[in-house]
Amino acid sequence: MDPHLLRDTVRQAWSGAALAGLREFVRIPALSPAFDADWVHHKNLHAAVALVGDWLESRLAPTMRIEVVQLEGRTPLLLADLPATGDATNADTVVIYGHLDKQPPAGVWSPGLDPWTPVEKDGRLYGRGAGDDGYAAFAAATALEALHAAGGAHARTVLLLETSEESGSPDLAAYLAHLRDDLGRVGLVVCLDTAGGDYERLWLATSLRGIAFLDLTVRVLKAGVHSGHASGVVASSFRILRELLDRIEDPRTGAIRLPELLAEVPPDRLAEVRAAVAEGLLVPEIPLAEGVRPVADDPVELILGNTWRTTLSITGADGLPGLADAGNVLRPYTSLKLSLRLPPTVDGPAALAAVERALRADVPFGARAEITRTGAATGWNAPPLAPWLKSTLDETSAVVFGKPWRANGLGGTIPFLGLFARAYPDAQFVATGPRGPGNNAHVPDEWLHLVQTERVTEAIARILHSHAFS
Repeated sequence: MDPHLLRDTVRQAWSGAALAGLREFVRIPALSPAFDADWVHHKNLHAAVALVGDWLESRLAPTMRIEVVQLEGRTPLLLADLPATGDATNADTVVIYGHLDKQPPAGVWSPGLDPWTPVEKDGRLYGRGAGDDGYAAFAAATALEALHAAGGAHARTVLLLETSEESGSPDLAAYLAHLRDDLGRVGLVVCLDTAGGDYERLWLATSLRGIAFLDLTVRVLKAGVHSGHASGVVASSFRILRELLDRIEDPRTGAIRLPELLAEVPPDRLAEVRAAVAEGLLVPEIPLAEGVRPVADDPVELILGNTWRTTLSITGADGLPGLADAGNVLRPYTSLKLSLRLPPTVDGPAALAAVERALRADVPFGARAEITRTGAATGWNAPPLAPWLKSTLDETSAVVFGKPWRANGLGGTIPFLGLFARAYPDAQFVATGPRGPGNNAHVPDEWLHLVQTERVTEAIARILHSHAFS
């Protein structure tokens, strides 16, 4: 393989066709189903699938087989299947994962920026879905195209691009079951949907937390009543909610009280965190309000809190009028959306069941505790690296980035990794991506670091080449 031609091909694509394709992808408001209940009729998910499918076909046809798979009642999935090059000796399948659904705008963007208008400035591409996760399809195809141009090799490679990841991937398990025979024996899984601690080196995610979420409503009245008439007679719904939440979390320390939601940090993951902290890496940049302190002074504890500890967040509320409209009324109910991030090795559904039991048991004053819109996903802890992959990562990092690669845990959830790890326990995993600090995924002004995207694309090409002979 000609490494100079490989790099030149990648750079040309990210200054030309790949960047142009990603810019068009940004324009499509392909909201995930959780944020667009009428997605079937709006057809934005289908438009994103069609655009990316056409682009892939224009770059890798006729050897690549493009197929849109859609099971009844589920979101579409784009499958791109490229046979192995003739000199590859590894008969396993490589699966490269990304997703085409997006988060909503999530607020007002900065002047000159818009969620559905691609804007390139200062080495960044701004727009919703540019970094999470539109680049993945274009990077994967560019890596394969560069391998072909440079005389490299790859095993059979399948691009799997789903359209419900931002909704928790509710359709993915059904698709993996449907495609199991077609995929065959999977030996390498590349997930292009993670983030690192800087924009100077290759980062591999080695764990992701799971999640459990639900809507909890405490109802005490059939209708609101003047607080002068009812307070002191009926407990407020908010007071009862506070007591129920205390069953899950110590309000002073944040410690979780349910054993089903806890797990020990593995020694290798703890060592990774300590190594990164020793280099001044990984502590996230958080826009704290003036005077606010983090929950701990030790950066190791902060990272573990974000990647291996269970946390409870209240992410929404209902039944509470705005301050300007709030009168002296004892309200009939209060609803909260509970989001629990779980350690990577905790069973998500079992954790959710434990939370539901705690919230429903012996509710104070006989109030009604209603639980709706529940969901859970188990996290992921990466298997040990095979010798061929470890040596490839070391060499690739030195050649492409000029610095050693580093591992990190992520506080978010990508259901795909847990599902694939359970389906293919012998596979190796490369979970990486060009996102890093301040990339604004899920919030206004999302952006993609273009030079880091080039480097990650080249790194993936080199990993695929090594895998072909492993």
